[in-house]
Amino acid sequence: MILQLIVDNIWLAGRFPDNFSIAFPGGSMGENEGNGNHPRTLADKVFNKLQEAIVSGNMPPGAKVSEAELAKQYGISRGPLREAINRLESRKLLVRQAHVGARVVSLSIEELLDIYYTREALEGMACRLAADNMNAEEIAGLRDLLENHRQQSELQSGIAYFQHEGDLDFHYRIAKGSRNQILSGILCSDLYHLVRLYRYRFSDTRGRPQKAFSEHQHIIDAIENKDGELAELLMRRHISRARINIEQRFKSD
Repeated sequence: MILQLIVDNIWLAGRFPDNFSIAFPGGSMGENEGNGNHPRTLADKVFNKLQEAIVSGNMPPGAKVSEAELAKQYGISRGPLREAINRLESRKLLVRQAHVGARVVSLSIEELLDIYYTREALEGMACRLAADNMNAEEIAGLRDLLENHRQQSELQSGIAYFQHEGDLDFHYRIAKGSRNQILSGILCSDLYHLVRLYRYRFSDTRGRPQKAFSEHQHIIDAIENKDGELAELLMRRHISRARINIEQRFKSD
């Protein structure tokens, strides 16, 4: 499934019992803070809330999505809710099963490792190209972004390293900075949202949040110095360490 997803993009440029369901807790239907995208409709707002709930683990892999509970929780009709759910399905964050309904995607360790091996190669390439193509303003923006990340209480306490999507995500900016539309199309579409889901989930390994942050800083240094070879090497090592962390976590669970 994952390899076919990657091929399609190139061509186009946990276990839970059946009765387990979740309605995302929370009150207001305000805008999703930090992602830089301002929701325009009620469906947009629901979509953003549910996506962040999935990525942060409030709706864990395998959890059943109850339309009735969510509609009641938010006081909305089924129309905008179903639109939001359909969009999450298109991002591969939800999967629909016959006679069961929608559930949060749950990847096997083999599928997850396939993603990380692919990321290692493609993001390494993107980083090499970013060293050639990113200008001084964009690099300064990367440093500002990391400074904002540094302020996170979770990162400071070593609990986890969370990045909002899009321009507030270090990896997303580098992919875009590669100036390669095919490459950024793969890294910033369906593959990207699956990566965000599991990247945050496994970022809470002891010591890993601060190490990942430090690795980001060294990658920026290489990009700023226009050293594409080093930038690629550092990015590949960064993702390889994340993959090894995931393998070790799966073995210990």
